[in-house]
Amino acid sequence: MKRMLALFLLAAGCGAPTNTEKKDEWISLFDGKTPEGWTNLPQKNIEDGCINPNKSGNYVTYANDKYGDFVLTCDFKLTKDCNSGIFVRTGDAKDPVQSGIEIQVYDSKAEKPDKHDCGAIYDLVAPTKNMLKPLGEWNHIEITCDKNKISVALNGEVVSSIDLDKWTDAGKSLDGEKNKFTKALKDFPREGLLGFQDHGKPCWFKNVKLKKLGA
Repeated sequence: MKRMLALFLLAAGCGAPTNTEKKDEWISLFDGKTPEGWTNLPQKNIEDGCINPNKSGNYVTYANDKYGDFVLTCDFKLTKDCNSGIFVRTGDAKDPVQSGIEIQVYDSKAEKPDKHDCGAIYDLVAPTKNMLKPLGEWNHIEITCDKNKISVALNGEVVSSIDLDKWTDAGKSLDGEKNKFTKALKDFPREGLLGFQDHGKPCWFKNVKLKKLGA
């Protein structure tokens, strides 16, 4: 597996929530203009109100805050063959692959997507269908982390979900296939950092918002 550049970004204040979202206690994670509230987000990687992690110059950058149970939403746009991702609950910023869960963001073309296509819980659960919009259009993604369960909705439809408690064997998926993880998913952190991945091509993220779940 090629070395990945992961830009771990977290902010305390971003693109304005609607009145309804404010009432429901949503918070914004990016103001669309500055790196304020983020760690190691170069100004050059803010473009037209979006975060473009491409060529950020960092292997891993991260912020101080960690989240456990939440709903995270954002809009993203891809370039041809772009491969990126959204990491959640990452416990170790120096080793995101083995301490966090990646939601795949990718210029998918497969009619029958696999565990590495857009909307997948990377290397673990394939999306039920390819819900990606045509290249150049904005996509909306919603990631829900609630205790042992994680689900992903892409453009309004839930396409993948996982119950971490059922994944009891390191390196082995529920379908019997091997995966890249050196410990069982049930033992992964239930709280951690959020991040966008730089994997070599431009992509853009905007309207990054989060709502905490539970008390």
